[in-house]
Amino acid sequence: MATHVIGVVGAGQMGAGIAQVAAQAGIEAILVDVDLARAEAGRKGIDKRLARSVEKGKMTAEERDAVLGRIRAAGAIAALASADFVVEAVSEDEKLKARILTDLDKTCRPDVILATNTSSIPITRLGALTSRPDRVIGMHFMNPVPVMELVEVIRGLATSDETHHATVELARRMGKKTVVARDMPGFIVNRVLMPMINEAVVALYEGIGSVEDIDVAMKLGTNQPMGPLTLADFIGLDTCLAIMEVLHHGTGDTKYRPCALLRQYVEAGWLGRKTGRGFYKYEG
Repeated sequence: MATHVIGVVGAGQMGAGIAQVAAQAGIEAILVDVDLARAEAGRKGIDKRLARSVEKGKMTAEERDAVLGRIRAAGAIAALASADFVVEAVSEDEKLKARILTDLDKTCRPDVILATNTSSIPITRLGALTSRPDRVIGMHFMNPVPVMELVEVIRGLATSDETHHATVELARRMGKKTVVARDMPGFIVNRVLMPMINEAVVALYEGIGSVEDIDVAMKLGTNQPMGPLTLADFIGLDTCLAIMEVLHHGTGDTKYRPCALLRQYVEAGWLGRKTGRGFYKYEG
């Protein structure tokens, strides 16, 4: 079944980005958060990003208005009763995601696919909480969504071929390239990326190099666009810690144990760019 209306739960950076790329692909989007004010704030953020695209000549004012006109903000999951496909994009908290998916299961039509934007939590476990495990799938967008090309698609044990094909087709319609990952802790991207970030924190903790030197060494020595500690700040240190804990718990392997310094920064509230301080300090 074609997707005419997509629902997105979570109007933060990830959710708003998903709603934006969907609307740019001509799909009506309903952006939901815990209240209408937060959902509207997410929509206003999209408006600002689109305005910058107009200023840079990447789209016309008319195109911007058309995209924004396809995005509606809502303050309750009940608004998604008309959605054809739903993506949950809240923070990386399994209890929160589980609650939202069970609410969506009660709200959405039985044929609607429920995708989760989790970056590490098992799809099989989340799907088993619903009455439609065959229609639950992982759809891991990269941040920032309007810029990054990749969507990592993760099939749970019960996910049907029909659900998989529909999800891949939707991602491609939104201008994304897909890879398929097995439903194992961390999937592909974070199974490789997060241990690297954690090891960079270990190097800092052990005094092997300064924040700046570790980042410069990895940028210039391995041709990465940004250093691992800069990237950690961008992702959010709380998210990095949560993913490492999933890897550590899910595999039982001590090589995934989060660095004590990473945990300490999170406990201090130094979560990266979103709080103004992480491994670096940020203004504005």
